[in-house]
Amino acid sequence: MLNFNRDNPKAADKPAAKPPYPYAPVTPAANPAGNVTAKGPAPAPAPARPAAAADVPVLSAATPEPTARAIGPDTPGSQLFVGPNIKLRGVEISDCDVLIVEGHVEATINSKAMQIAKPGTMKGVAVIDVAEIDGEFTGELTAHVKLIVRASGRVSGKIRYGHLIVSDGGEISGDVQRIESATDMSVKASAPAARPQLSPQPPG
Repeated sequence: MLNFNRDNPKAADKPAAKPPYPYAPVTPAANPAGNVTAKGPAPAPAPARPAAAADVPVLSAATPEPTARAIGPDTPGSQLFVGPNIKLRGVEISDCDVLIVEGHVEATINSKAMQIAKPGTMKGVAVIDVAEIDGEFTGELTAHVKLIVRASGRVSGKIRYGHLIVSDGGEISGDVQRIESATDMSVKASAPAARPQLSPQPPG
């Protein structure tokens, strides 16, 4: 076989092919060493990421939760329960630790704790340590320790209480007064009495 390039030195000294244009970037295949990078315009900065919904604090307008139930079926002691649609009239209830009313009661009550649940109603005279009203009470109510009127509660008449809590929406009206505790009375007793003011005597 004939080799026509043996005697042609120009063919052996032929330089390598040039890139198609002088500023062609160097591709990774043509740059295995990886020490040359193509220069170009700087990339534009990435737009700021909008804050996610979880990152934004949410201001809650919820009202505080009401105080825990003071009276319920789990309250210890002897209990009297007047269920819904039951009417109890002209009676006297005494020596009862817990009275729960869901019906309609007209009575005189002397108890430690009383709850009038919605839609229960009560008319009469009640002397209680703790009273919790979700329904309606009309008459004379004395709560020596605490009177709680819930959002759906309605209380009217002659009301005496040691400590009063009225939820948003609850109503209390009539002759409403706070009972002075023994501490209040002792503070008043220990207070120094006001000295009488003496009017100046006319010159003799």
